[in-house]
Amino acid sequence: MSEWSLRSRPRPGAADRATRSKPKDASAGVTVPRNTRRRSTKSAKRAGDKRERILLAAVRVFAKKGFHATRVSEIAAAAGVADGTIYLYFKSKDELLVALFEDRVDRLLGFLEAELPLRESAQEKLRRIIELQLQLLEGERDLAEVITVILRQSTKLMKEHAVAKFGAYLDAIASVVAGGQAAGELRDDISPHLAARALFGALDGITMTWALGKADRGGLLRVSGQLAEMVLQGLAPRGGHS
Repeated sequence: MSEWSLRSRPRPGAADRATRSKPKDASAGVTVPRNTRRRSTKSAKRAGDKRERILLAAVRVFAKKGFHATRVSEIAAAAGVADGTIYLYFKSKDELLVALFEDRVDRLLGFLEAELPLRESAQEKLRRIIELQLQLLEGERDLAEVITVILRQSTKLMKEHAVAKFGAYLDAIASVVAGGQAAGELRDDISPHLAARALFGALDGITMTWALGKADRGGLLRVSGQLAEMVLQGLAPRGGHS
């Protein structure tokens, strides 16, 4: 655009300036003041931060007292919020526990989605899955205890609410195994979902004993390579199988 065209434009009047200060919301067909949009964004961020603060506090309290002995008021105090604030984000203590599990599985699935395409072979992908799950809990003893021990205190709750997320995680592992079988990298006489459940069981058991023991720093990462070798040797193609 030339300098002339900029200078020759008529200067906007007050009405024009007012309209420009209120960008249109395309979906609603109405104008929304910029400062209102900024306040909404900040409010959403604060809400997200407060929700995460409540989740982190719940991890600490659950790990210390157990699920059934924990009161919502204790979680609120640990999070530095009013008791009623908890219920703005979670309907009950049960829902809070499920949210902890779902949030962490979502985080793990996000990492898998980003990381696995960077690995070419099924062996490399399985090794990375093991590393990622153990890395997420390394240095997070309370979280590891909540996920491996506290969740088991509410089996009914897990069956009713957490099955979908857990199934998505197992499906992700099974998909890697199935791909490796199709490519001839892994033995094809084992169910991909059985392999996925066996791998999860190993990871879960290792994490639980670490959390209930000394929880030494670096302990989970040190065993990740050994577990990967065991899993990959067990899934390696054998004579007579394609």
